[in-house]
Amino acid sequence: MLEDFDWFTRFFTYSSIQVKFIASFAGTLLLIILRKVFIKILFNNTTNALIRYRWQKISSYIVYVFGIVIIGQIWFKGIESIATYLGLLSAGIAIALKDPLTNVTGWIFILSRSPFEVGDRVQIGEHSGDVVDVNFFKFTLMEISQWGQGEQSSGRIIHIPNGKVFTEILANYSKGFKYIWNEVDVLVTFESNWKEAKKILEKISKKHAESVTKVAARKFKDISKLYMVYKPDFNPQVYTKVQDSGVLLTIRYLCNPRKRRITSQHIWEDILDSFSSQKDIDFAYPTTRFYNLDSDNNFSSKK
Repeated sequence: MLEDFDWFTRFFTYSSIQVKFIASFAGTLLLIILRKVFIKILFNNTTNALIRYRWQKISSYIVYVFGIVIIGQIWFKGIESIATYLGLLSAGIAIALKDPLTNVTGWIFILSRSPFEVGDRVQIGEHSGDVVDVNFFKFTLMEISQWGQGEQSSGRIIHIPNGKVFTEILANYSKGFKYIWNEVDVLVTFESNWKEAKKILEKISKKHAESVTKVAARKFKDISKLYMVYKPDFNPQVYTKVQDSGVLLTIRYLCNPRKRRITSQHIWEDILDSFSSQKDIDFAYPTTRFYNLDSDNNFSSKK
């Protein structure tokens, strides 16, 4: 009968392994509590979403590092033992966890080289969006462009493995120059006074792009210190081209990527207002002309 309770007695007789388990649990619990207290104090003292996000991430990384060190000190006699243990497992881990390890390496690259940060607008491969989160294995985008026009959010969240920064082409809208050239196409008929239309478009483009042009010129000086780039013409331009249905006038101007759609809207509203008062300017659209030979051998046409 007493032998049946030997396992019970042995279980509650604290061995070195049991002490290590208890110490590991207590150390982990203490770190979690300290982080929660820190986060609560942080949220009570700032309403800045970016600062909150960054310190939440930093505190998480600190907890992970200290947790590994504390547990390592509990279960191993020294750092040499940890290194030996990891060395024995490294070959198997490299094969079994190839993709996760690549993603962790990508995470280290993102933190160290900063190709982008939370809040930046980026395009990687076929996906574009605003970076809303970065963690060990993936970064998260609030998607743009796929379901809407004008660089606006589609509402979809995209999770991309960190390892993609090594294999996909990455474009950052927010770092460096921070502006893009946008174009607005205006098609007028061949019979229209296209020269006057061009003057109107030049005036409208300068009205909406003047402030951005000045800021962009200053920003370019900073970029030229980092990269070998030639200074472009920051002033808005209107280009002329002949199309099948009329004369195409293209406004090319600088704008903030996040304001591409709203600036296009303001420009188009001014164009509609200006052209409505011009009797010799008409918008063009695809037409078909038919020519018939009349009895007097003269050609007549119809649209």
